[in-house]
Amino acid sequence: MSHTSTSDSPFQSERNPRDEAPQFVLPLVVRVEKAAPPARTDALETAARAVLVMLADERSVGDGEWAQVMRDWQDARIRKVVRRARGAEWRRAGALDGITVAGKSAEVRVFPPVPLDGWPKDLARLQVSGTELDDPEPAEPAEPGVPVLWMNPELGMSAGKAMAQAGHGAQLAWWELSDEERAAWRDAGFPLAVRTAEPGRWRELTGSGLPLVRDAGFTEIAPGSCTVVADHPALRTR
Repeated sequence: MSHTSTSDSPFQSERNPRDEAPQFVLPLVVRVEKAAPPARTDALETAARAVLVMLADERSVGDGEWAQVMRDWQDARIRKVVRRARGAEWRRAGALDGITVAGKSAEVRVFPPVPLDGWPKDLARLQVSGTELDDPEPAEPAEPGVPVLWMNPELGMSAGKAMAQAGHGAQLAWWELSDEERAAWRDAGFPLAVRTAEPGRWRELTGSGLPLVRDAGFTEIAPGSCTVVADHPALRTR
């Protein structure tokens, strides 16, 4: 089954066969301490890396302990929800099965998918809306050769929503890569950048054939909105 054919895409607003499958969600929790919140861009990049780390983990594939629920999740709509935690909440989240990924200032813990209405109580009680983060200074241009997840410049999204969208973009790139390309990216530590495209550049990117996330419109933005283009160098040579 191709994950990226238009009719069967997990990222589209129209109903499709994926809607008939049991629905799961990939939980991500970002650590936001009052005194030292992470920078927004770093949080987006760390969330995207966390999704990739989960996809590549040996427990997520083959006969691994998370493999079945990962398959169930990827056979339905690809939902990701980002919640925030601090202090004791973060410590409780850290005690649950999952993987913590650290960026420069951000920490994000990703958990195996859970049923849409079956969150563990220590995650269900965490706040999901209103996660607002800022960049103290503008992000530097991405380094040459590093995969870039380009965000739509015309959409205003909360940090939590944007983190989920960056994760979607990373996942689409992962699906498009060969096994060798995936291994090279993983072995390098999943380098990537998240940047907002200039409007003219965004129009070019959306017509480039690179993986494009169309949001299903469950929260914040209109169904079918294009949110992210995944610009991985290996995908430009196809």
